[in-house]
Amino acid sequence: MCRFCVGTIFTDKALYHGWPVANTASRLNGGPSRRNFMALAGAVAGTAGLGLPSVTARAQSKAAAGADIIFRGGTVIPMAAGGAKQAEAIALRDGKIIAVGSQADISGLQTSNTKLIDLDGRTLLPGFVDPHQHSCFVALFSELLADVGYIKYPTRAELMAGLKAMDAKLPAGEWLLAYDFDNLLQGGDLSMTELDGISKDRPIFIWYINMHDGAANSAAFKIAQIPDDVGVLPGGGHFGRGPDGKFNGLVYEESAMLKFVTKALPKITPAIFEKAMIDYFKTSAALGNTTTHEPGTIQPDWIEGLEKLTAHGTGRLSASLMYSDMKSGDAYRDYGRGAKASLFPNSRFSLFGIKIIGDGSNQTETGAQTQPYLNSDKKGSPNYPPAELKTMVAAVKAAGWPVQIHCNGDATIDYALDAIEAAYGANPATGINRIEHSTMARPDQLKRMKALGVQPTFLMNHVFFYGAAYRDQLFGPERAAFMDPAGACVQEELPFTLHTDGPCSPLGALRLVQTAVTRRCVVDNSVVGPDQAITVEEAIRAVTSQAAAQIGQADRIGSLEAGKEADLVLLEQDPFKVAPDDIMKIKVSETWVAGEKIFG
Repeated sequence: MCRFCVGTIFTDKALYHGWPVANTASRLNGGPSRRNFMALAGAVAGTAGLGLPSVTARAQSKAAAGADIIFRGGTVIPMAAGGAKQAEAIALRDGKIIAVGSQADISGLQTSNTKLIDLDGRTLLPGFVDPHQHSCFVALFSELLADVGYIKYPTRAELMAGLKAMDAKLPAGEWLLAYDFDNLLQGGDLSMTELDGISKDRPIFIWYINMHDGAANSAAFKIAQIPDDVGVLPGGGHFGRGPDGKFNGLVYEESAMLKFVTKALPKITPAIFEKAMIDYFKTSAALGNTTTHEPGTIQPDWIEGLEKLTAHGTGRLSASLMYSDMKSGDAYRDYGRGAKASLFPNSRFSLFGIKIIGDGSNQTETGAQTQPYLNSDKKGSPNYPPAELKTMVAAVKAAGWPVQIHCNGDATIDYALDAIEAAYGANPATGINRIEHSTMARPDQLKRMKALGVQPTFLMNHVFFYGAAYRDQLFGPERAAFMDPAGACVQEELPFTLHTDGPCSPLGALRLVQTAVTRRCVVDNSVVGPDQAITVEEAIRAVTSQAAAQIGQADRIGSLEAGKEADLVLLEQDPFKVAPDDIMKIKVSETWVAGEKIFG
């Protein structure tokens, strides 16, 4: 949803404190060192009480015949290719699935040591996999900033009332910091005048949902010491002005936002990061997520710490490296690379692929299109000339990785597919190459993806939040009707997935499933592109088995089959039986990873 997936402002060294740097090579842009992050991760596992069973307990479990755990008494939906659509029971041993079938069949695996779990009519599915989510940034934003987004404050009046309520509760002099404001959905840009109406004395800074823009009041501008005659800053940062030439409160791009953020945010200490990540994994598990994939925003110096952090008690965290950090992946070459993810031993962390950001966002008209935006001569522009993109993709191929290219506009998709075809050809042995977002993909591009073995992943929350805006403000009815074209992928038999791009849209697979099925926009209750609607089964597959395949783990997660990891989600209702518009209301009852309950 945002301009470049998410901004990288939270990796700036000025925001960190208390993370001694061991040496230049282990810097996190001058921030936390690898050594100290690893120490933190050990502390996280200990203080969170997220312990594994003892070695003795695990040995006893493995030695015992039959199942450790049997779930029965409800509906089991395996999502296995070519298998039964439903089952009655499932058996686990040593963190893996050993059988799925009828209750009578599974009962033969019961021993005196088997724990029986009564589903009590609930529905059990493979754990949800979000194949494009910026998990670490979700954690930090949630920890340090107040959410003032559309879901919480759908009208401008509600937003202003919410900000006034926050102001009343904060101690004098403390910054009011918020994020997730959406100018498209919440009444247009914020202004200094509006924010001064909340408080002229308290500094206020609010991030836009695109993570590249913000708004501040006059007190914040004073503390940030922005001179009246300031021009464009290095990196393109600049400040909005009204017709009178005076600041209007708008702040554009990261170099300008850092003028405020470095004074407003508390320093990110190991303790703050620890709490943020613990809270994040709890929140994610409560939504039924058992695996999330962070595309490109994992910093190389975080890797070993995240390996320790995800040893147990959390969901699985997959990641791709940014193109500029590709060399850092060589340290983990022994874990393999290519069609299967690089799995870190004794951990739930893995690496898969290299990320390239091909263009910007359609909402800010920076996604590169072959036709102009509605009522405009703007087409957006790619971040790299086609020849340079080909060179970059060839380098990824030469290093043995699959590639993931962010493409919101159809022009960028053309360039990305040209580059992939030139470097990889069709169906390469290095694994699934992905087009991230693929928002405005054309029918001919979907056919070409299928021929090349390239797969799209759709930010289906685009339709949920921005379907009306795409139709009425950005593309017109005909082009908007083909946005995020999951239905066309089904017709082409082209595998695809659904993702949230959190924190740029709310987390949760069930909203994605509901929107893919209904194509309903929450803003005006209209259906945008009904021909692109898909079935519940197709949508759930896009957040389970197909999503697992897109991160190189189809052989171990994503479906309920003997031999696979016991990653499960228990729902209070069956998504196949509720009204389509009620799917996202279904309550997640429990979430299990590798046979360990991490929520519920």
